[in-house]
Amino acid sequence: MNKYTKKDLSLETLLDLNGEIFLLENGYWTKFDVFEVAPTPQIPHGIKYSITLHDRNNTRVLGFDNAHALKPKKKKYGAQKITWDHKHKTGKVYAYEFESASQLIEDFWKAVEEILK
Repeated sequence: MNKYTKKDLSLETLLDLNGEIFLLENGYWTKFDVFEVAPTPQIPHGIKYSITLHDRNNTRVLGFDNAHALKPKKKKYGAQKITWDHKHKTGKVYAYEFESASQLIEDFWKAVEEILK
């Protein structure tokens, strides 16, 4: 049984955030784009998402999404990540392990909080 077969009750919460924009301090703002899609090997949880933090100049400073594959690091040997989940932070892209919708929301707001300190 794969880890996405259990019903993630927080998925509805994440889906309900679709289209929401939250204005934050110092001109920062967040945007949630979240859609249900058919599960694929790249998107096994069936949620296509882009959750972003922008500064007062509308520049994205943080983003969690699964819009594209993560460019693999050059390794002679090693497994390649199949899922597309990742995060963008200050111009760099990092792998992100999607566990659940609630964990994604928590991880996003925690990262936002660190940036706004």
